Amino acid sequence: MPLRRLVDRVDRAAEPSLLPPRFAAWFAARGWEPRAHQLELIDKARQGRSVLLVAPTGAGKTLAGFLPSLIELTAAPPSSALLPVRNGRPRKRRLHTLYISPLKALAADVKRNLETPLAEMGLPIRVETRTGDTSPGARQRQKTAPPDILLTTPEQVALLLASKESRELFGALERIIVDELHSLVVSKRGDLLALDLARLKAVAPAPACVGLSATVREPDALRLWLGATVPSGGKAAARTLADLVIAGGAAPADLSILRTQTKLPLAGHITSYALPEIYAAIRAHKMSLVFVNTRMQAEFLFQALWRMNEDALPIALHHGSLDASQRRKVEAAMAQGRLKAVVCTSTLDLGIDWGDVDLVINVGAPKGASRLMQRIGRANHRLDEPSKAVIVPSNRFEAIEAEAALEAVEEAAQDTPDPRIGALDVLAQHVLGVACGDPFLADELYAEVTSTAPYVGLTRVSFDSVVDFVATGGYA
Repeated sequence: MPLRRLVDRVDRAAEPSLLPPRFAAWFAARGWEPRAHQLELIDKARQGRSVLLVAPTGAGKTLAGFLPSLIELTAAPPSSALLPVRNGRPRKRRLHTLYISPLKALAADVKRNLETPLAEMGLPIRVETRTGDTSPGARQRQKTAPPDILLTTPEQVALLLASKESRELFGALERIIVDELHSLVVSKRGDLLALDLARLKAVAPAPACVGLSATVREPDALRLWLGATVPSGGKAAARTLADLVIAGGAAPADLSILRTQTKLPLAGHITSYALPEIYAAIRAHKMSLVFVNTRMQAEFLFQALWRMNEDALPIALHHGSLDASQRRKVEAAMAQGRLKAVVCTSTLDLGIDWGDVDLVINVGAPKGASRLMQRIGRANHRLDEPSKAVIVPSNRFEAIEAEAALEAVEEAAQDTPDPRIGALDVLAQHVLGVACGDPFLADELYAEVTSTAPYVGLTRVSFDSVVDFVATGGYA
């Protein structure tokens, strides 16, 4: 069922008084009013509820996810203050909120965006990222002196849980925010994250889980994924649903297929026939994101655009094989509005707010309506302004797919796959990580694993086989 046929607005009964004066003044100074879904998430946080927030691009869903944490941390002692003594030693404030992103670039962007309200309101809150680009020294320091809010990826969460410091690090965790949840639950990364969330809930008293998503076909499946509780005290795990908050609709997208002077080729994936029109579109707009489906296509298109760049337009390249420092340099230049275009792969697909981007060019087949809608949302990243995008099919067969995607977007149709059944190789990796952190009892770990949505149907025989595989080193 299309999302717009579900509830398309949240309860306006949420009172602005939920927002403390300092935060209300900050909104007012920017000429903003807090949106109903942002206030509702504050209310849900006060009730200790887990929530799935479904909101269109530009609706402020990331800020909505963080507002409860910022409010709670502002009311707490500063991170430099010493807490009561434990084991003869004074302690500092511990990790409060764990934010999990599918992309390193998204985590970096969220940190950049959080710095503005923190600085303007003078909030004594430490926010840090932990990804594959974080230095070894910083990673080690974060285990013993964690920030208030840690922005990271599923793989880094698994590594942290496998360390001896995991119980001390996560023991006071209050909130877990999972961004772009729909993109994680359909892959093995989602299997790993579900297992890690169960472990976090076993380590921390009762952290609330907040899922953020712009595109959801079956919200109840994600609500069940978030709402799973870990068994304790001999009680079975509860199969509960997280609360659902749906924000109002956005302006319809301005989406079209690029028309060119040269006829579409019968085959090929290079789109060299459309280079003059792609370059003209870049030149006519403030900043463009040019999405392609592979790194090879990104390299080819970037070089081709540079060869015809008679205007010396600042055009950059971004994909996962580039050095981390080069990617950060491109992202910083985008954030500062110093680029005319960026040729990129899926590394810039999700959630990232580049304020100056006013055009998205999707080169090649979009590979699904949901993915295309995510990419379109990078342009005019504001709720009340239409996102503008053009599709450039590589050949005549892709032109048919582009037309179908165009119709799907107009109908707000979703083609995101259903959440998957958990993979056993991911479970083996998790069992090994748990063993590295602490000894475990098989009965307790089995109950914990089967409390998760991907592994709810896992038999004890299969679980024992995986544990035996990890313990003995495999089939040899």
